[in-house]
Amino acid sequence: AYTTINKSTDHFNTKLYTGTGSSNAITGVGFQPDLVWSKARSEARGHNLNDSLRGASKWIGSNDSAAEQTVAQGITSFDSDGFTVGTGNDVNKNTITFASWNWKAGTAFSNNAGANGADIASTGKVNTTAGFSIIKATADSAANKNIAHGLGAVPDVILSKNLDAGYNWDIYFKALGYNASLILNNNNTPRTGAWGSSTFTTNTFQTSNSFSSANGEEYIYYCFAEKTGYSKFGTYTGNGSTDGKFLYTGFKPSLFIHKRYDTTGNWGMFDNKRSTSDGNNVINYWVNPDLSNAEGSSSSAMNIDFVSNGVKIREDNGDLNANNGNYAYMCFGQSLVGSNNTPCTAR
Repeated sequence: AYTTINKSTDHFNTKLYTGTGSSNAITGVGFQPDLVWSKARSEARGHNLNDSLRGASKWIGSNDSAAEQTVAQGITSFDSDGFTVGTGNDVNKNTITFASWNWKAGTAFSNNAGANGADIASTGKVNTTAGFSIIKATADSAANKNIAHGLGAVPDVILSKNLDAGYNWDIYFKALGYNASLILNNNNTPRTGAWGSSTFTTNTFQTSNSFSSANGEEYIYYCFAEKTGYSKFGTYTGNGSTDGKFLYTGFKPSLFIHKRYDTTGNWGMFDNKRSTSDGNNVINYWVNPDLSNAEGSSSSAMNIDFVSNGVKIREDNGDLNANNGNYAYMCFGQSLVGSNNTPCTAR
C-alpha cells in the first residue's frame, strides 16, 4: 500500500522508559508530542493522558471516570523530542518501567459557533496529514449539537471525556454507527444515544446531552480519521482459534488497540516496542486501557503478530478472539512504500 506519510514516527511513536523518582526528561520520541498516553508496566498503576491543549499537568485516565485533575509532579512539559516527567509515582516511580504512546497534533485553531457548521465554539490542535485532532469545547443544554473537528475528513474514532465531572469516557467508532458508544474506562458493551442524531461530516461531529456533552461543562475530544498506509479503524469477528483472523491494514502496525463489543470484554493495547519474548514475531506483552493492572505477558494468552500488511491474531482468548465474537480496533503504523514510490521508515 502507498501512503502520503513517508515517516510515521513524525506523527506517532511509542517510547519506553524507566522511572528515576526525580525530574526525568524522556527523549527519542522524534517530535514534540501533543498527546502523551503513559502507563506503568511493571507495577499496577493507572493510565495517564496528558495533552498540550489542556496543559502538561492536567491529568485524565483511560481507566478512570474521574474529572480532570492537576498533577503538578506528573508530566511537567512537552519538549521538542519528547516530554519531561516530575517525581509522581504514576509516571516516574524509581526503577519502575513505563510505556508511553505519543501523537502529534501540531497546528492550533479555534472555531466560532456558527462557523463551519458548528453550533458550539471550540479550540483545538490538528494534524490533517496524520488525521488527528484534539478539540476542547464547553457544552450547552441542548442535544444534537455540532462541534468542528478540523480534520477535513469524516472522523473514524473519537475519544470523549468530561473534564469537569466524573462521567465515563464515550468512544465513537464509525464502523459501529453514529449512535453507538464504547466506554473506555470499563469492559461494558456499547450504549446508545451518546452521539447525537445524525452522521458526522468532514467539518463537524455531533454530541448528545448527558453523554458526550453536558450543559456548561468542558469536554476534551481526541479525533482520528483514517489515513491510507498509516492508520486503520474497523471491526472483526473472531474464530476462537490460535490460528486467528488476519486483519489487513496495508501497513506494518506499531500500535494495536482492540475491544470486544458483543459482550463484556477488556480493552487491550499492544505495540511494537515491548518485548517479543519467544524470539519470533509474536507480540505478547499488553496493557488494558480500562484497568490499572501491571503489564500482562504470556506465551499462550494474548498473542498477535505484527506483519508487513496487518495484524495476525494467534490466540483464542475471549477478549481478543472468541468464536463469533465481535471486536472494534484501532491501528497505527507505516506502509512499506511512500507516495513517491520511496521506501518508508517503518519504525
